[in-house]
Amino acid sequence: MNDQPDTPQPTIGGDGAYVVAVLIEQPFRDDDAKILTSLHEGLDSKVVYHVLLPREEAPAVLESTLGSLNAGDLMGMPPVIYSPEELEEFRQQASRECAEDLAATVDSIKQQGRDAVGHMVVKDPVDTLVSVVTNNGANEVVILTRPHLVAEFFHLDWTSKARKRLGVPILHLLEHENFDEQAGQGEGITGV
Repeated sequence: MNDQPDTPQPTIGGDGAYVVAVLIEQPFRDDDAKILTSLHEGLDSKVVYHVLLPREEAPAVLESTLGSLNAGDLMGMPPVIYSPEELEEFRQQASRECAEDLAATVDSIKQQGRDAVGHMVVKDPVDTLVSVVTNNGANEVVILTRPHLVAEFFHLDWTSKARKRLGVPILHLLEHENFDEQAGQGEGITGV
């Protein structure tokens, strides 16, 4: 796993391997690795996955933990102000959690008999994806996210941005939904 966020990793794959860059929004659960690797069954060449997981930033962690400051005003609670040291501790904690989640995701792919390397993302996820695709000669990109209807409608989602910048096939899957659900037969997006 790449312990240094957003830093180039030595090319992993080479030797005629089929390289897949995988941008995920949250760590894999249950059968996610099995579903991902099933997409590449039957390929004659070795498949190598480069998994990118964005690290939550300290302000986002605080926002999700505390809610908005306006809500505190409405409820009569004083605003909470954090010191730079406290914000740095939040950032370090987010890095530790991201590294653990990334390692678990990479391990789940390796348990499927595939090679994988992880990249912690601290900058723009699409910029980092473009760099990993370019530096490692990726043949394909898979993006796994939760549904983001508004961003997808306006083409502001990761997949739309990546399609504009990359010349490789890009598959967008909704995390934790099977293929039938994504085809509109369950929780997947229907009528959009």
